[in-house]
Amino acid sequence: MNPIQLKLFASRVTAVCDEMGLVLRRTAFSPNIKDRLDFSCALFDRKGGLFAQAAHIPVHLGSMAYAMQGIVGELDWQAGDMLVLNDPFMGGTHLPDVTVIAPVFDRDDNVLLGFVANRAHHANIGCDSPGSMPVSSTLDEEGLVIPPTWLLRGGRLQAHGLQLPDMEGGKLSGDFSAQVGANQIGVLRLQELVGRLGFASFAEGIENLNAYADRITAQAISELTPGTYEFEDFLDDDGLGARQIRLAVSLRIDADSIELDFSDSAPQVPGNLNCPESVVAAASYYCIRCLLPDEAPACAGLFRRVRLVTRKASIINAERPAAVAAGNVETSTRLVDLVFGALAKAVPDRIPAASQGTMNNIAMGQVAGPGRKRWDYYETLAGGVGGGPHHAGLDGVHSHMTNTLNTPIESLEMHYPLRVRRYSLRRHSGGSGRHRGGDGVVREYEFLDSAQVSLLTERRLGVPWGLHGGAPGAVGQNALNGKPLPGKCEFAVSPGDRLRIETPGGGGWGIRDAAD
Repeated sequence: MNPIQLKLFASRVTAVCDEMGLVLRRTAFSPNIKDRLDFSCALFDRKGGLFAQAAHIPVHLGSMAYAMQGIVGELDWQAGDMLVLNDPFMGGTHLPDVTVIAPVFDRDDNVLLGFVANRAHHANIGCDSPGSMPVSSTLDEEGLVIPPTWLLRGGRLQAHGLQLPDMEGGKLSGDFSAQVGANQIGVLRLQELVGRLGFASFAEGIENLNAYADRITAQAISELTPGTYEFEDFLDDDGLGARQIRLAVSLRIDADSIELDFSDSAPQVPGNLNCPESVVAAASYYCIRCLLPDEAPACAGLFRRVRLVTRKASIINAERPAAVAAGNVETSTRLVDLVFGALAKAVPDRIPAASQGTMNNIAMGQVAGPGRKRWDYYETLAGGVGGGPHHAGLDGVHSHMTNTLNTPIESLEMHYPLRVRRYSLRRHSGGSGRHRGGDGVVREYEFLDSAQVSLLTERRLGVPWGLHGGAPGAVGQNALNGKPLPGKCEFAVSPGDRLRIETPGGGGWGIRDAAD
């Protein structure tokens, strides 16, 4: 393929992912998917190698890219199949993120062409705590664990033995139906594309796309200063007694490859900040992707030169039955700051200061009972991004490993017994410097009915660090009716209670000039 043909091919396969995402968003029922956009879509080749993805959520896509080969190679796939899973130790991230995978076969010759997949966050995945993000100590406490299981087999629903929260009377409903529909359109569009190109040209396009991506990564690595760069950071606590939990990376840059060694990070903890290795891969891939030009295609070839080293039974390579609900959100976000901290020593003129370093997870709802229906709500909150070498940090955005939106107040108040009393920027929470860090936000909820609430938040004790003399950002704060709450906790609320979350700011970059 010449460069123009390759660019057209990349645009076509990316468009398939974009359309899958549009279908999923438009047909989903929950605000978590249709408003917050907490989902991702991607395409994989016959061996499970990533060759296209939409600009969705890094922690979803990176972890799928890391784990798909092991999933698809072990099964006997047929046309019309769909596989569902959420097991963090078998290719998932945490239980609310449910993945649905479908094979794509040529309609004439029944030849396997590849796979389409989407991953979406479900606020109810069968956990006793509404919102399915508890302060947990084991995986089973976090909800329904789904190993790779046939959802559809030959186009027929496999209802026997699979009771998903969205199943009613043995039939799919709600968000799972939306995920199936998104895959169905992905299968159709990929079949149409291969029908126009021919399989040989399609396979050549994937091969050339990966080779092109590999060349881009090789060029980016060649521009870095070879050496070993180390950095450490500390998670606040796990909510169950472990505090100041160490994250450490040794980044080795060679002439044509990068190794990220996380072996010196803390052992796995009693709480749910643990994460499977696939989540570490997602954070690492994201950081390397940030060094590459915008035109770099999102495919497996980007990461051929990136090697990961972890230690089993550690916080970043936990073993079953470790709890992992917050590892996918909190630890993954902090791993980005960790890797950036090491990269800042290698390329100080390109790396920003620490972001807010948390997703500020809020889960709430009410379990079913006499005269009441269960409801579940979950969202993450924006904060400040670190200032960079050439610009100030952004205010009030979802940073790095999450690419979601806030839930619009109108949608939140329409679906749930809640009222948002305040939603504003948290002025002066970003660190000062030549380029200041971005400000966090303030969001205050009033409860109109009784509910159970879970908070999984970070950077309530340790500050988001600045770089090159920039000041740190402000830590976050949680409060119920004006009384401080810890970063990780579960509690009951009554009508009229108010929960206030103040998210952290980003660190500042550089020393501010006196003339400023």
